[in-house]
Amino acid sequence: MRSMLTAAMLVVAAGVSAAAQPTAPPAAAARPKQVATVPVRPPLQTPADTANAMAQGERLAIQSDLAWVGQYNGAITGDVSERMVAAIKEFQKARGGKSTGVLNPQERQVLAETAKRRQENAGWKIVTDPATGARLGVPAKLVPQQSSDANGAKWSSPTGTVQIVLSRRKEADPTTAKLAEREKKEPAGRAVDYTVVKPDFFVLSGLQGLKKFYVRGTFKGDEVRTLTILYDQATENTVEPVVIAMSSAFNPFPSGAQLAGPPPRKSVEYGTGIVVSDDGAIVADRQITDGCLVIAIAGYGNADRLAEDKEHDLALLRIYGARGLKPLALASGTANSGVELTGIADPQNQGGGTAASSVKATVTPVGGGGDLALSPAPALGFSGATAQDGDGKFAGIALLKSVVVAGPANAAPTAQAALVPADTVRGFLKGNGVDAAGGSPDAKSAVVRVICVRK
Repeated sequence: MRSMLTAAMLVVAAGVSAAAQPTAPPAAAARPKQVATVPVRPPLQTPADTANAMAQGERLAIQSDLAWVGQYNGAITGDVSERMVAAIKEFQKARGGKSTGVLNPQERQVLAETAKRRQENAGWKIVTDPATGARLGVPAKLVPQQSSDANGAKWSSPTGTVQIVLSRRKEADPTTAKLAEREKKEPAGRAVDYTVVKPDFFVLSGLQGLKKFYVRGTFKGDEVRTLTILYDQATENTVEPVVIAMSSAFNPFPSGAQLAGPPPRKSVEYGTGIVVSDDGAIVADRQITDGCLVIAIAGYGNADRLAEDKEHDLALLRIYGARGLKPLALASGTANSGVELTGIADPQNQGGGTAASSVKATVTPVGGGGDLALSPAPALGFSGATAQDGDGKFAGIALLKSVVVAGPANAAPTAQAALVPADTVRGFLKGNGVDAAGGSPDAKSAVVRVICVRK
């Protein structure tokens, strides 16, 4: 009844309106239909996407560090894989963090520091076998005993629990498949549980008596070279991360520089030193002055190395009886976004000259530990150069470093430059009794060429 009444009232109202207005108003335009839309969201970035966005050198370093802490057991190539992401998650989980697969700066720093400690504990270094020219990584503290002959070299622990053998031989028409089959049978009694055969190399692992073994080999022409690692099962947790690093670092036929580790130390190496007192004290790069038979300061004579700071790679040198030295003022400067580096380039970079030169660099914090990177890296010879801020005050010392990871053998080396802050340098000098209070801000007068002779 109510609806009928309402309808009737509408009809009456319509009639009254029509009588009052002879011309009907235009019909209202129909409203467009409202269509519900769903916003399009960009796909979420995966951990693999994040890793792929990194520089090749950083991916290699992460894989190497993960291998050294025992979380990664794949090839160290820099290629992103599910295994790499899973290893990052395992590392995060072991530390009680969220397993995101992406390392935050604090986690990356902890990973790098842990891997570095384990490398130092093993005595990890890259060596060149004099008989073959092959390059390989060796855990020198685990296998301090070494012997070699024309057919290769051997490293072993005092009790033989760990043995590393590099061997060479001639073989007609070799292939990796034939070489792998031969290694499976020699010596007798090998139980192989893992095999990879590629056109350019092969890998075997398993048990050989009571020891675990790992073999990687390849050939060039008719020459075959293999790396064999034997270790007691009781040492598995210690040795297996080293085995992964050794496998990736092994370069049986090197043709140039590689990222597997630093190149062999040069017989003569050049760096920059900073005169910090008028009685002959000089601060320089520890690594440049490491293992030298003679350290010479160009124009002044030989120097003694009195002290070192392994953590910050600083060395204290002293020359005796030298005159005309002009120490640098070490007043506190600020390592802000930009500095000027003053050093003396390697003779090959400056046609044999000895003049000091200056270049600009940008300072960037790295990780959460206070480390500072310099970009771009200065020329060879500048390691040990002084850095001054925009006001001409001492801001620190520049050190050239290489990215040291376990592999691969065919990658190009990557140079990096770091800045040791002024406070660290002053603390090192003060701790070794050097009074560096005086001096001039003239950096070009204070820097000297450091020459290390190793043969």
